[in-house]
Amino acid sequence: MITPNDRTIPPETLGSLLSVLASLVWLGVAAVMAQAFGDLMAGHPVDPLRTGLWVIVLWGLRAALDMMGQLFLARAADERIDVLRQEIVTAEAQAAAPSALGGAGSIAALTAEKLEALRPALLRYRPARMQVMVIAPVILCIAAWHSWAVALVLLLSGPLIPVFMALVGWAAREASARQLLEVGQLSDLLVDRLAALSDLRLIGAGPATVNSFARASDDLRGRTMAVLRIAFLSSTVLELFSALGVAMVAIWVGFSLLGELSWGGWDTPLTPSAGLYLLLIAPEFFQPLRDLAAAWHDRSGADAVMGEVETWRSEARPRRMGPGRGAAPAPFTSLATRGLRHRGVTYPDIRLEPGSSLAVEGPSGAGKTTLLRLLAGLEQPDDGMILVADAALSEETADAWRSGIGWMPQAPHFVNGSLRHNVGFGEPVAKETIETAGLTGVIGLLPRGDLTRLGERGAGLSGGEARRVTLARALHGRPGILIADEPTADLDADTARRIGDSLLRFAEAGGTLVVATHDGALAARMAQRITIDRRAAV
Repeated sequence: MITPNDRTIPPETLGSLLSVLASLVWLGVAAVMAQAFGDLMAGHPVDPLRTGLWVIVLWGLRAALDMMGQLFLARAADERIDVLRQEIVTAEAQAAAPSALGGAGSIAALTAEKLEALRPALLRYRPARMQVMVIAPVILCIAAWHSWAVALVLLLSGPLIPVFMALVGWAAREASARQLLEVGQLSDLLVDRLAALSDLRLIGAGPATVNSFARASDDLRGRTMAVLRIAFLSSTVLELFSALGVAMVAIWVGFSLLGELSWGGWDTPLTPSAGLYLLLIAPEFFQPLRDLAAAWHDRSGADAVMGEVETWRSEARPRRMGPGRGAAPAPFTSLATRGLRHRGVTYPDIRLEPGSSLAVEGPSGAGKTTLLRLLAGLEQPDDGMILVADAALSEETADAWRSGIGWMPQAPHFVNGSLRHNVGFGEPVAKETIETAGLTGVIGLLPRGDLTRLGERGAGLSGGEARRVTLARALHGRPGILIADEPTADLDADTARRIGDSLLRFAEAGGTLVVATHDGALAARMAQRITIDRRAAV
């Protein structure tokens, strides 16, 4: 932001000023050319070398100014888009709940594709608006100096273009907003179908999926064509008025030079040089209006994108604690809560020491997973405190606290790499970690051992084996506390017991274990148990 004491000109302002100067240089080029051809028509001698040199110098100056202006505008556009993209990515990384705009596909479309719609507006709209404010009045004054009739034609025909552009622009903005909404929805649909691709193939839903994409693509095509129809309509209106204006100027100049018209001037005959100059600058009077009309559609699309950004900014979503930077893990000594309340649920106070184990029970939707997220600093409580080593968890200590946590989510997730990479992400994996997670037998059955590529769906692993890989990943960093969300969900009794054995081995080795579960058998093996009931809290 520019402060009153900051003398630096913003790059977008400097770029717009340079584009205006480039257009003003054209008036000088037109004057040199009009004088040369006017002298030839009048039979006066003309120095072609001198005239050509002036034209080349002025054209070179115009090209240099225009190029510099575009460079400054491009830099300003890059900076603006980068700032918005960084803001969205940073906020989404810290958000603890999905956006109301849609899923990951919508947010990805906003950051990668939709923000790029700002670039044409940043490159074209502001310089076009400044040119209309400067170039058009200058040309109007020059025309009035030579002929009040030409000035009257330009004055009457010129303002009609922005009026019609504004009327068409309102419709263009609504059409652009609808088209951008379709882009986000199609991106969400693509992400959803790709995530379930293997399941869709197994149940034979491929043709139905293809048909749904075809319908969504047709809807997007219809929205896009609606925007293009409005653009073509506005271009037709623009060219009609500009062509009529230039034609009327040409008619008056032609008949005046032929001596057929004696009005429209200032009681002085129109010279060939002045007539040619008026013919050369008349199209330039409409050129900034053309540029503004073209940029008006860019601005409509940019307004639609910024409207979506403002909607995203206005969302009140829970945010994780801490900036999310890498930090050395803090040694675990104790974890406690006091008066914790979040989303209308009051949680019982707890206190955990090294070697403790806690089962968090309750019906679905009671807030078990939310409590785990609060303990990990992934959400900020509405009230109460989370105490780590008897000190309140804060923005300054949250990153170090999370670095020492092992997190085992309810749904196993994999990257398209080997089993070893899915556990250590490129770092060596300790044998102790493999043994604690119960992966030794699993690795022995895989065709290439821990180098077997799993893919993003964990191909070749059963549900229990996938949970063990997830557990090994959580144990890889030697955490002081392990937080597991429904680690035995959807598993048979024998597999669930084995997963429970692995979890308890971690606690017996001195680690602290917190488990949210519906599994009564697993909960009974924990040293402490608490029950959360949203209905009782309400």
